[in-house]
Amino acid sequence: MLEKLPEAEVSHIDLKRDLGIWTAAAIVVGTVIGSAIFLVPNDMVKSVGSPFMVFAVWIFGGMLTLFGALSYAELAAALPQAGGEYVFLREAYGPLWAFIYGWTQMWVAKSGSIATLATGFFIYLANFQPELNKVWVVVPLPLGESGQPLEIRYGQLLAMGVIAVLAFINYFGVKVGGDLQVVVTIAKVGLIAAIIVIGLGTGHGSVSNYHTSIPAPGGVTGFFAALVAALWAYDGWNNVSMVASEIRDPQKNLPRALIAGTLVVIAIYLLANLAYFYVLPAADVASSARVAAETMRRILGSFGANAVSIVAMISIFAALNGSILSGSRVPFAMARDGLFFRRVAFVNPKHRTPSVSILALSAWGAFLVLSGRYTQLYTYVIFASVILYGMATAAVIVLRIKRPDLPRPYRTLGYPFVPVVFVLGISCLVVSTLLKSPRESLMGLGLVSLGLPFYFFWKRRRRT
Repeated sequence: MLEKLPEAEVSHIDLKRDLGIWTAAAIVVGTVIGSAIFLVPNDMVKSVGSPFMVFAVWIFGGMLTLFGALSYAELAAALPQAGGEYVFLREAYGPLWAFIYGWTQMWVAKSGSIATLATGFFIYLANFQPELNKVWVVVPLPLGESGQPLEIRYGQLLAMGVIAVLAFINYFGVKVGGDLQVVVTIAKVGLIAAIIVIGLGTGHGSVSNYHTSIPAPGGVTGFFAALVAALWAYDGWNNVSMVASEIRDPQKNLPRALIAGTLVVIAIYLLANLAYFYVLPAADVASSARVAAETMRRILGSFGANAVSIVAMISIFAALNGSILSGSRVPFAMARDGLFFRRVAFVNPKHRTPSVSILALSAWGAFLVLSGRYTQLYTYVIFASVILYGMATAAVIVLRIKRPDLPRPYRTLGYPFVPVVFVLGISCLVVSTLLKSPRESLMGLGLVSLGLPFYFFWKRRRRT
């Protein structure tokens, strides 16, 4: 399947601009909305105590995300190349920071996200097929939790199969993967809209629920704890910039997709929470691990709860496809710069996709599903990832100074206020995370720094 070409010929094959504005917007919306919208209101209300404060956190997190999208819109339009933040960091700070970002995405952040989404898919499916939770085989090595033997469940095999199917779909052309993204995103948004309409329009709730509250930490500590959950739910808005080299008329379509897609996500999240808290008082939201399912169960019984599981599976499927579609362009960009395995820069001459990169990222994500270590690894690198997000946004300011001659078809609305506010918000989040989880944060930095010897190795080899 992997056609072999001389390296000189491979280097001249480019990715194909086959994605339009609708696909770009679907990548934003479809990748952002995964399983979090069905779950995180529970954590948020336990941190801040009242629906009013939950909405305040959603709005603040949404505005912060929008400021990031406005900043990325300028960068993506000016540098419409494969890799997204990898390119922004390379141009603003040099190849070392770009490599650190790409290394983190390949081995932990994006691959861990793929593993998390695929596992979430099987967990929801297990509501209908409980046998997926059964153990298939036990590996008699201390690789499991707390040094126990590693248990591999049938559901993990299913999750790996879902990753493999989506990898091969995206292998056969970015348009194929993009069209799938549009279809499943439309289905997802339509079904979530149905949950919102049923929740708000069937008379099973009360406006008085919006005024309920529960004991909670509150204050600055509670607000930032809830904000972490909200930003996790908003995460993924930046992914469309990773496929910038495959979007038609990127100078116009990338800013439009980033901004419009982010606004759509904010609106969906606020309306969904309006529906949840209309049906459920704060205490019930705090006691329901699956808030959306409990909301529909109150209205439609067990049928409603099961329907939410189906919606969640479709939502996760779309986010998983978007993650593979976009995330595979980061190691591809690294390899093209000579900072990763040379073969990963291969472009399939027939399908014009970074086929090796797609298969490599998907295979590693599938391995993380099997190992069961993705959650721990992902938690460790959140700290480093947030720092890199802030640096990528600050690149708007850095490049205005460093490269004033760079063509900028779109300029950030509200510059420099917008990127500065985003960076300040990220800085507060970094400090909060460091104070709350110093051990995990420092371990994450250590994990990321393991890539440095490889950077110097590939850098030296590129020179020779």
